[in-house]
Amino acid sequence: MRRLVLKAGREKSLQRRHPWIYTGAVERIEGEPQSGDTVEVRSSQGGFLAWAAYSPQSQICARAWDWREGARIDADFLATRLRRAFARREALTSSGTTSALRLVHGESDGLPGIVVDRFADWLVLQLSSAGAWRWRDDIAALAADITGIANVFERSDADVLALEGMAPRVGEVTSSAAPPHVGIEESGLKFEVDLRHGHKTGFYLDQRDNRALLRSHAQGREVLDCFCYSGGFTVSALAGGAARVTAIDSSKDAIEAARRHLRANELAEERAELLEGDVFALLRKFRDQARKFDVIVLDPPKFAPTAAHAERAARAYKDINLWALKLLRPGGTLFTFSCSGGVSRELFQKIVAGAAIDAGVETRVVRHLNAGVDHPVSLAFPEGEYLKGLLCQVD
Repeated sequence: MRRLVLKAGREKSLQRRHPWIYTGAVERIEGEPQSGDTVEVRSSQGGFLAWAAYSPQSQICARAWDWREGARIDADFLATRLRRAFARREALTSSGTTSALRLVHGESDGLPGIVVDRFADWLVLQLSSAGAWRWRDDIAALAADITGIANVFERSDADVLALEGMAPRVGEVTSSAAPPHVGIEESGLKFEVDLRHGHKTGFYLDQRDNRALLRSHAQGREVLDCFCYSGGFTVSALAGGAARVTAIDSSKDAIEAARRHLRANELAEERAELLEGDVFALLRKFRDQARKFDVIVLDPPKFAPTAAHAERAARAYKDINLWALKLLRPGGTLFTFSCSGGVSRELFQKIVAGAAIDAGVETRVVRHLNAGVDHPVSLAFPEGEYLKGLLCQVD
């Protein structure tokens, strides 16, 4: 029997159904489990705790699949979990408002290390743990069979793979060749997704609801979209009647994608200023030029992948929020986000509050922002809430 036995007192998180087991919690390993193997996890007193996937290269040495001693971790188990996850999204798919959404959100759907995104008639599979890697072929086949979507593309290229001792894998899982871009629709707006090279799995699905919220705030207003990527917020603002949008990204390819999205949605390009450049430098330049905006969106990349990077990330988050708050007109609105797992919601709000003090402006939080309903968060796994956002208003 392949088994992990925990140190005395280290079983409490598993008993609360948190799925991660760290190397420091393990007293001994019995048998000779290999990477990705299913292991039994027991307390120091011998009590059963969980079935978990073993990952010897990672500080998170095992991820729990199930807490029932009689459970069997096999293809049938995975099929049941996948069907449940897909069923939770049925309302979104049946509404016809979007052809792109997350179907599986890892630990929060009881499938640690597994992400499945749908982009029209393609599924994108992203695996980030040794256990998920072991079941790769079964997961791909089951996802295709259950959804009826035959085209499967893999984007297992997240940085965390190095911690699991695995090399990235990107490419078609099925025989069909992926097109350069897959067209999707979101709330009546058209976008292109680059499955092979796009950020994350090709598109920021987690911001769907926040793009719609910006659209409702944009009428007649001048908007600044920072870290715009392929223009999701920019297109939404213009579709909502924004008088003008200035969009910034450091990537030339992202700016060109944003321009294509403007044309695809027949939005007036003269109302959009698309700038390739460093956001920090351009915010300071706008300050020197005395430019002002009614709405500013800050959706930066992950500054702090882990808590160890939180201090450095806090300085970066404070800088961009400070400059943004100085550029807002009285009564202006700030959409500000952090996708850093190492920065908690509480810390992020403190950072923005400090930026407001230094900017010398009265600022209030009108609304807390999150990922969409296709990115659920298990109460036992708060780490699943990686996207934090604030909708702030300046006096």
